[in-house]
Order: sequence, then structure tokens, then C-alpha cells
Amino acid sequence: MEESVYVGNAGKDAALDRGWLLGHFKEHGDPRHSDALEVKWGVHPRGEERAQWVKGEVRTALLVLISGRFRMEFPGRSVLLEEQGDYVVWGQGVDHSWVAEDESVVLTVRWPSVPGYAVPHGEERTGSRT
Repeated sequence: MEESVYVGNAGKDAALDRGWLLGHFKEHGDPRHSDALEVKWGVHPRGEERAQWVKGEVRTALLVLISGRFRMEFPGRSVLLEEQGDYVVWGQGVDHSWVAEDESVVLTVRWPSVPGYAVPHGEERTGSRT
């Protein structure tokens, strides 16, 4: 019988897989494997930006601010999350990017879990916005 319970720590486990705790990318048989959704515990230093915009999004997403100041960018709209619990939801077809205005922790839930959107490892940018 497969083990169907996993107990962990988001901060420690996130460091092992670029922040991702649950999704299609976890091994089959792991309780954290899911084609239905993805969960990420994102810890971002001040000034870190997504290296490139996500275009042609086929998922719906929810991003919740745990701490810090975090800006989500959408075509024609910028959303600043600055109070714990602030959140934004966007749907399929909505291009987006982000920047951590202060050191930030965010929880992201996306559905469904599909491959093809990861920025190549090591390409997140750190630096000030101009």
C-alpha cells in the first residue's frame, strides 16, 4: 500500500523544488503529485522579478501575500499586495509577471497542473526596478 500522507514544512520543502510543494511535477505515488492543481510557497528577496512574462496562460491562479510587498503585473494593470492576506486571482488567457518590492512570501495555487511554464532554473532576476 502506498503512503498517502505527507507531512512537511513549506519553507524547507519549497527550497527543494523552486518553491513548488504540489503538482504534476512530483513523482507518481507521492501524495503531493497532482494533475488537478499546483501549490507554491514563494520566498522572494527584495527586487526579484520574474525573468519573463507568462503568455498564453491556460490555468487559473490565486496568489496570497503572506508577508512583504509584492506586485503582480497584468497587461494594462498593476496590482500591489501589501497587507498580509491580500490576494489576486486571474484566469485563463491572462498574461502576467511579478516583482517583489520588499522581501516577500507568497502562496500560489494554480489549476490545472500542466507543464510548460517554468522559467529555466536560475533565470529569476534580482535587481531594482527602474
